[in-house]
Order: sequence, then C-alpha cells, then structure tokens
Amino acid sequence: MLWSFGSLGSSTARVRHAFSGAVVAIAVAAVGCHDHHGHEEPPVAGPIRVGFITSLTGNYSALGSEDKKAVELAVEQINAAGGLLGRQVELVTRNDQTQPDQAVLAFNDLKGTDIAAMIGSVFSNAALAAEPLAQREGIPYLSLAPAKEQVEPIKSYVFVVPALSAMYAERYLQYMQSQHLTKIAVAHDTKSAYAVGGHAAMTSLAPKYGVEIVKDEEFETTTSDFSAAFTHVKESPAQALVFWGTGAPGVTVAKQYATSGLKTPLFLTGSQASNLWLEPVGPAAEGITILSAIGVVGASLPDGPQKQIIDQIAAPYREKYGYAPPQFAQDGYSACLLLFEAVKKAESTDRTKIQQALEHMTLITPNGKFQYTEADHSGLGPAFISVNVVKDGQFVPTEWAKEQLMKTVAAE
Repeated sequence: MLWSFGSLGSSTARVRHAFSGAVVAIAVAAVGCHDHHGHEEPPVAGPIRVGFITSLTGNYSALGSEDKKAVELAVEQINAAGGLLGRQVELVTRNDQTQPDQAVLAFNDLKGTDIAAMIGSVFSNAALAAEPLAQREGIPYLSLAPAKEQVEPIKSYVFVVPALSAMYAERYLQYMQSQHLTKIAVAHDTKSAYAVGGHAAMTSLAPKYGVEIVKDEEFETTTSDFSAAFTHVKESPAQALVFWGTGAPGVTVAKQYATSGLKTPLFLTGSQASNLWLEPVGPAAEGITILSAIGVVGASLPDGPQKQIIDQIAAPYREKYGYAPPQFAQDGYSACLLLFEAVKKAESTDRTKIQQALEHMTLITPNGKFQYTEADHSGLGPAFISVNVVKDGQFVPTEWAKEQLMKTVAAE
C-alpha cells in the first residue's frame, strides 16, 4: 500500500487517481471509539490528538526542527483531505531540549492530553528514556531515532521509523564488498546510542562481507579535533574511514579531513544526509561518500509508487521552505503516514487497536516500504538505503547504488 493526499501537482497525478478512493474513505469514515480497555465510547466530534516530542533546542535542534516541519506538513495535508475518521488531526508538540530527562518530562506532560499515539524524538538517547514509559502506558510510539536498542528486544508499543544504524552499517559493508574494499578504519562517538549501535553492527558484520577493521578510533560528542585520528588512519592500511557520529562532529570531521592531507576516502552515515551538514561544510564536502534514506535521492529514481510518494513530500516541502526535505524530514513525514494508515485500518483511536494495526503494517513511504510484524518493529532493511557521493553540493547515488535501488523499487 502507498499513501496519498489529494492534489499535490502533476507529478503525483497517477497516485492521486489510484488512491483517491482511500483518501475519501478516510475522510468520511465514522466509527465509534473505545478507551484503552476496549469499552464502548460515544462518538467524538473533536480532533484526533497526536503527541510529538522533538528536539527544538540543544545539540539536535536543527534535526528536530526539520522533523517538525515535515510532521506539520503531513498533518496539514491529511486535514485538507478531510482528516481521519471524519475528524481533524491535532498535533501536540513538546520540546525535549536534546536531553533524555526532558524527554521524560515531555512524555509525562503529553500522556495527559488525550493523545491517540505519539511520534518520538530524533535523539536516540531521549527516545530510549521515553519509550519504557510509552510501553507502560500502552501508547503507540513511533520513534524518529535509529538506535536498535529501541526494538531489540521488541516492546509491543514502540516502533522505529528511520532505518536502524545496523542497517546503515550493513549497507556500507555491501558496498565495500562490491568495490573490493577489504580493510577499513572506523571512528565512533562513544556517547551516542546511534553511533555505538552502528559501530557494533559494523564490527559484528564485517567478516561476513570480507572486511577487516584495521583501525578503531573513539571520540565523544564534544570532540573538536580529529587530527590524531587522521594520523592513526594515515599510518594504517585502511582503504576507507567510516565515521559514526551525529550533529556537530560530522561537520567538524569533514572540514578537518579536507585540510588533513589524508588520502583515505571518508565515509559518513545517514546523520549527515542533509543540507544541515552540506551548507556548513561547503566545498569540503565534495567527494565524500555518504549514506542516506531512499527519499533523499528520489529525483534519481524511475517513475513509480516509490518516487511518487517521495514527491508527495518533496514538492510542497521545497515550495514552502525553499529546499528539498532532508533525511530527518523524510523520517517525520513517514512516521505520520504510518500512523495515519494505522488509525484508518483500526477504524478507531483506541491505542491498542492502533498498535495492532501497526504490527501488521505494509506501507510505502518516503523512507521506503515498511513491513512491520510482531517480530520486527523497525520494518526497513538495507535495500532502501542509498550510497552517495557529494558532487556539486548534491547527494548523487553511486552507480552501484543506482543499480541496487532500481532493483528495490522494481520489486515493490
């Protein structure tokens, strides 16, 4: 299944025609609601409230702000199409300040506002702090953070929207195998759950792809000088340096790499797949290899359901903000489509019914085709991740990535 909202321009005309019936059904459906224990409630004419925790201040404020723009866009679009179950959707937003303790406070504030579900923080550490509370309260929680600890082991009410850091690690290893890169260096942020998870997955999976980690460097989020790491890599036989970090370190390492004299190619992950990284890095970004969700390179895809759903966010987002939606915006928008579809399938705002609908969800979003199951609450595999090179200030898929993505969208 693929989500579509009303008229969004000629690029989505076929999607609008094919799925207009589904949108109408959402807009006119009128069903009774149940409380968390399944008791009948009288019909409610008020809005369907969705809680949203994001980082609007602190180290991840730039990321959280992009999430917010995309989530608000999705809510505007669904409301313009008639809403859900005949009701408008109301977003109730709280700022976690890029702090786990503030995420907990935000959650406790939101849980008393009669929300049907919650979209959670982009900051992995904050998400990990709030999610046990969502599980305890029985509130469906769609996380915008990629740490695998959120879904391993499974928490029945917690779902992850971005591809897990382990999936990014595996995609890089697949690419390295195809390029005959057998020796690599890895650097990771020991204070970031995302980076720790990605590093652990790469270390575990490397032998499967014939890759050896010959140099392993550690740093912290506050690190501002990577010269020692560059020296260590230069002295090693590494054929690539994979950098696992988020926020400011990703900008710092790219700028310093450009002037370090290090010839070993620099590989960055999906945390840098955004103008938020490209703009401050500037010309130093040229030639760097970087991972991204499929939605970031939607312009390179052939016409079809995947490209059309990417265009559904890309065109209005660019018109509204003057640039293409970055990685984080794709995540927030995809979370909304998954939640809206779950409410539609549940024909209710009952939290348990929404959770059950999510657990059996198959849906094409800008992040790729999700297939949640009772045993898989991440829903995405490496096939929906692109390996790109920065060229003229743009993320351009490698020839290998183009070939792989063509196979992926053809299979959809």
